[in-house]
Amino acid sequence: MLNTFLKGEKGTRLRFIGMLLSAMLVLLSVFTLTQKGLNFGLDFTGGYLTEFTTSQSVDLKELKSFIAKNHSGEFELTAQGNSHFQLREAPSASTTSTTSTTSTTSTTANSPDWQSAVTQNDDINAQVLSSAYIGSQVGDELFDQGCLAMFAAMIAVMIYLAVRFEWRLAVGSVVALMHDLILVLGLFSLLQIEFNLTVLASLLAIIGYSLNDSIIVGDRVRELLRVQSNNILSPATIINNAIKSTLTRTLITSGTTLATVASVWLLAGAPLQGFAIALFTGIVVGTFSSICIAATLPELLGLSAKNYEVKVDAHTQTLLDMP
Repeated sequence: MLNTFLKGEKGTRLRFIGMLLSAMLVLLSVFTLTQKGLNFGLDFTGGYLTEFTTSQSVDLKELKSFIAKNHSGEFELTAQGNSHFQLREAPSASTTSTTSTTSTTSTTANSPDWQSAVTQNDDINAQVLSSAYIGSQVGDELFDQGCLAMFAAMIAVMIYLAVRFEWRLAVGSVVALMHDLILVLGLFSLLQIEFNLTVLASLLAIIGYSLNDSIIVGDRVRELLRVQSNNILSPATIINNAIKSTLTRTLITSGTTLATVASVWLLAGAPLQGFAIALFTGIVVGTFSSICIAATLPELLGLSAKNYEVKVDAHTQTLLDMP
């Protein structure tokens, strides 16, 4: 590996540097996940979600400070617009106990003191739009079902790759896929961005997008390895040629997709912000991993043109050698 890095082409050295960078980012992400964990939203933890509007524009920090004076527990306040806010609180923060495990839409589901304070204050003059309770049992079920869906998608991907590719290319694609998911989760853990059902859905989308990029590069590598005239070339050169021939297509596809996701991120508002951040990050690291991992790891595992040579028995070979 060191000899290949020192004496290889520029493209080969860049791929190896990228793979080492990816390995360090994966280790950092795993460390962050073990130390800080994920900031699960109410979809998974359960609790109260209250939405309200104010008669005029109010500064988020000032409103949060005002509510804190009239709230006995922990809460999270986010702005959905200039005068539209969303407050999340744990079930224990409410003065009203409940055993329901399903969502409700009553505006008096928890009836804490802070609601009376913001609605009666002349400067804020808030109007509660909805207050819903999500039981922890529902949250556990959603988390289990989401993980099961992701596990099923991974199994389907592995079966598909095992059938479509030679095992070295399949391993490279699977490792690249795991790399993308770990980095996205690491980013959410590092920044403590809320992890909810929309983010989980984006992870399933990342699985498909990352696999698509890896398959495109892997298909091109396989095609070039099968060309008889390429037998004299080293695997590193063949892989570099494959990446060059697909790079334009990859950049155009990723660029247009990123533009769409960026629009969702900037214009769709807070409810879809986590989804957009996860998908944006997944597309970037997916494009990176399809070059630096999915195409480089098979080379380290010994991929060569000999893996695609058609082997014939002695009798057939004798017939082929006949004039």
